[in-house]
Amino acid sequence: MTQKIPAIDAAFLHMESHDTPMHVAGLQIFSLPAGAGPDYLRRLVAELKAPRELSAPWNLRLRPSALSRLTPAWEEDHDVDLDYHVRHLALPQPGGERELGVLVSRLHSHRLNRRRPLWECHVIEGLENHRFALYTKIHHALVDGVTTMRLLMQALAENPHGPLVPPWAAQARMPPPAPTAPRALQRRAATAAGALQGLARMAGQAGREAGSLVAPYAAPRSPLNGRVTGQRRLATQQFEMARIKRLARAAEATLNDVVLALCSAALRRFLKDANTLPAQPLVAAIPVSMRPPGDATDGNAVSLMLARLGTDIADPAARLAAIREGTQRAKDHLRTMTTDAQALYSSLFAAPFALQTLAGLTGRTRPFFNVTVSNVPGPAGRLFLGDARLEAMYPVSIAAHGQALNITCTSYAGSLNFGLLGCRDSLPHLQRLAVYMADAMAELEEQFGLPADIPRAAA
Repeated sequence: MTQKIPAIDAAFLHMESHDTPMHVAGLQIFSLPAGAGPDYLRRLVAELKAPRELSAPWNLRLRPSALSRLTPAWEEDHDVDLDYHVRHLALPQPGGERELGVLVSRLHSHRLNRRRPLWECHVIEGLENHRFALYTKIHHALVDGVTTMRLLMQALAENPHGPLVPPWAAQARMPPPAPTAPRALQRRAATAAGALQGLARMAGQAGREAGSLVAPYAAPRSPLNGRVTGQRRLATQQFEMARIKRLARAAEATLNDVVLALCSAALRRFLKDANTLPAQPLVAAIPVSMRPPGDATDGNAVSLMLARLGTDIADPAARLAAIREGTQRAKDHLRTMTTDAQALYSSLFAAPFALQTLAGLTGRTRPFFNVTVSNVPGPAGRLFLGDARLEAMYPVSIAAHGQALNITCTSYAGSLNFGLLGCRDSLPHLQRLAVYMADAMAELEEQFGLPADIPRAAA
């Protein structure tokens, strides 16, 4: 069975090169169970390699064809070599966060093999404090951030006593029924009308002042937006969700506004250190999932909104207020459209950027936006892989020409975990951004008169 690849998914195949690998990943940290023997992880790897039949998207590979670049399609691989896809690695001593970050950065720098299903899972032992990690990467042509999270969660359970079922062994999902022809035509007409009206409103309301809608290419030039090389660097940061929510309430803002404020403060300081902070505020692209509740399909289903980060504002509270005003205006603009109209609007809105990327011009001209900041919802409760408890999980996204930095966060069990993925050569000392985010959190808490520490919830 073959399956034509939608244009939005195929774009990630077309944009891929040696310098711009187009896979996303998840880094999961587990604690070894009490009494785990020296062969525990060897047996875990064997269990992950045990399934004989795999479900989509884990069993999909690119169909070989002379026209594959023009009309790419997936085909099922009925003999997936799990010895190739599931790998067992070990960290050098002392097995700290630095050694793990270096290893994952290197793994994320290498493209996936297009002759095989486009994914890999690495079991990493030797992490200090009786822990191990799983790093799983999958091509962005197959999944978006929400789908990646859902797929990785399929192997986890709410208690440590259930069987371990690898995510690639999950049952296949049936696609939703297609609408009938008359209803489909009506839907397309309404979708096109809504998208065009959205573009007209954008053209009429976009401006430079704080709180106005942000037009494409209104972002300033910055070190974040040049050409990239192939090597990546990962930095991570973690906050208690209760701290983020408490600050949001005090500032009368949303959780996502606080996330953007932390990123803004860190970027402002990072660029000031290098004397490269633009006079105009940086602009963030914020992916918005368009998946309805219960949607279990693969592929990419996101809309996009642009928001100023207020990096030209020195006062942290005023900066957060400007971010809140701008994101509210952008969300109100998207809400005037149906979900289908949002999808078409985003495609039309981003079409110049896509054409610029395919033409190889990104990183050489004025940026469409400066940085992508995503927030992917994760599970609220504690989860287990077999009898190993999941302690933390970090999203690992993509960097590309014109977009040397990507910041993605996800929630898990009362924490908010950030993965900052950047080009190693374009952004040296990337770890400083993670440190500056922690400093920004303390600074905002002080501004709003909040204590730095709050009681921890019982694990």
